[in-house]
Amino acid sequence: MLRLSARRFLLPNLRRGGYIQDFDATYVHPCQTTIPALFSSVSESGEIPSRDYNKFDSSATSNESQKKPSTHWPEEHARVLRASLPHVIGLGWSDAAMIRGARELGISPSIVGSIPRKEAALVEFFMDDCLQKLIDIIDEREDLEALIPSERAREIIKIRLKMQAPYISKWPQALSIQVQPMNISTSIKQRNTLVNEIMSASNDTVNSLNWHLNHTLLGGIYSAAEIYMLTDASPDFQGTWTFLDERIRDASDFKNTVQEAKHFAETVEVGIQNFAKKIFQG
Repeated sequence: MLRLSARRFLLPNLRRGGYIQDFDATYVHPCQTTIPALFSSVSESGEIPSRDYNKFDSSATSNESQKKPSTHWPEEHARVLRASLPHVIGLGWSDAAMIRGARELGISPSIVGSIPRKEAALVEFFMDDCLQKLIDIIDEREDLEALIPSERAREIIKIRLKMQAPYISKWPQALSIQVQPMNISTSIKQRNTLVNEIMSASNDTVNSLNWHLNHTLLGGIYSAAEIYMLTDASPDFQGTWTFLDERIRDASDFKNTVQEAKHFAETVEVGIQNFAKKIFQG
């Protein structure tokens, strides 16, 4: 089962090496022995962060992570893609959904033929749209300020995954489209941008010695929860949120060295890669 496999490859004591897409060991200071600040329950000074600190200022974080999603879609294509999304639930990420969206707007279905990579464009538009919505929610949600970084990251991941809930029966198809050779580059960029936004909103900046390690941990946790969600039949995906809590707790419980956290990141990444292959080959 998907959920049991997700738990299995995330066991903290599993030690497997492997290529980590986003992790570059050269960015971790050789003398650094503390756990990544993002997943620590205390501040860098060793004190519990005040719940009354000043409002988080997004302008204080990296310029790159604060950029709004690219509006590279031609206006008419964007209209058709947006109108197509409600039809994905019944027709999947398909030409049929896009044709239905075009007709709904009174536009000739022939426009679908002018949209490059059709189904992939629909998935990528959805990803961009969700990212923009997430940024807007983060800007509006003042209650996020009162949370420590790990709790804030957990809440933001939950908000983002909830956006996929209406499409959950069709999300395996979306994932299979994303990993196709012609689409993988854009998919990686979109997911990296998403993780950057979550980290930025969680008050983790690019000048942190552990930024790249945190990026790998957070990306792995997001992907693991995303896979777990695929077969979560619990009411309102409560099983997924519990699973997410456990993964955040796993990352927060490291008490020895950055090497231990790196093992966790490797476990997550290798497990996701192997498990994704089983999904899309089966």
